Amino acid sequence: MTKGRRVLWMGFLLVIALAVGVVIGRGLGVQQEGPEPVAGESDRAFAEAFPARYSDEQQRDSIAASVTSSRRNAITQAVGRASGAVVGVNVVELRRYRQWSPWGDDPFFRQFFGDRTYTQRVQGLGSGYIISPDGYVLTNDHVAGNAKEITVTMTDGKTYSAKLIGTDQVSDVALLKIEGNDFPYLKLGNSDDVIIGEWVIALGNPFGLFQMNDKPTVTVGVVSNADVNLRAGQEGEERIYRGMIQTDAAINSGNSGGPLLNTLGEVIGMNSVIWTPNQGNIGLGFAIPVNRIKRIVAELKTNGKVERDFWVGMQVQTIDQRIAQYFKLDKAEGVIVTEVERGGPADKAGFRPEDIIVEANGERIYDDTSLYGIVYDAHAGDTIQLKVLRGGETRTISLTLKRRTT
Repeated sequence: MTKGRRVLWMGFLLVIALAVGVVIGRGLGVQQEGPEPVAGESDRAFAEAFPARYSDEQQRDSIAASVTSSRRNAITQAVGRASGAVVGVNVVELRRYRQWSPWGDDPFFRQFFGDRTYTQRVQGLGSGYIISPDGYVLTNDHVAGNAKEITVTMTDGKTYSAKLIGTDQVSDVALLKIEGNDFPYLKLGNSDDVIIGEWVIALGNPFGLFQMNDKPTVTVGVVSNADVNLRAGQEGEERIYRGMIQTDAAINSGNSGGPLLNTLGEVIGMNSVIWTPNQGNIGLGFAIPVNRIKRIVAELKTNGKVERDFWVGMQVQTIDQRIAQYFKLDKAEGVIVTEVERGGPADKAGFRPEDIIVEANGERIYDDTSLYGIVYDAHAGDTIQLKVLRGGETRTISLTLKRRTT
């Protein structure tokens, strides 16, 4: 075979190979192409696996979809509707201080030099929001609960002297009243319907910035967690934060008492606690769920306080690893009864020292905070069903909370 014929033959083979490759490639492409995916099919599958708890799913979905669709979205609209009902709360407290003495607090020297104390006016500030057109305002107890003077500042620059209708230190809720009519107000939503990961909006008066331009500060984030139980408060205070909504929306000093809104502009909580190991916002803020607030407000309007003057008649301690090993428990969880007062409600109910409480009203008890939260949510005369481990056996004890008598 000559050199020229060999070149022609190799060229012919290359053309045939290229043609075969094109045909095979098109065939494979046709086989891999499936039917066009149906729009929304994955969304429907997700909805079936995780059904929405909201009553109006279409409305909420459309609102959520609008958050990133334009500058004027669900968040900006909710802020526009709600801002007029958010207020700054300025308070004046009278605090009693003891003067420094080289003898300290020794009572021997006090009998000669007297109880050297003085009273000082201390100013504080926080946030609040109006919940009715006739001027009822919600804020935290730690903002206004001990105030002698309270001033509410509106977004139009007007100020009103506020009256403290009632306050509850345990739940950290205070109800104020300003005189007038046709005030802008916020709608209270349903905190049982919050979804972890949904958008939320925090409004308030951090660091007193409200005083500069009469406008609330807005921060946006998501619901980071729900049903979080906390126990907090300064010395001499007893606050039980139960079922709290956790959010990464920035909450700072002065935001206390302000509303946490969903994208509909409804109140789902009241900003109350921040976790600040470094004295700054680290994305851990907590709001009192609005459904709990509703119950508290109803009592504050009627009685000016929440009736908690009852006693249980026993002391408990959180179970640690050492106690769990001693009683051969599977995990360090629950509380152990350490003391029972003779003749008290717990004694009459049948409690004994070393009883281990693992459930209360069907809710799991992890520590003393879990139990205190359930007990402090109750009223005198209520009965709590407690699941108890005693001697390796499980039993249920009914504990009726008795009104404290003098």
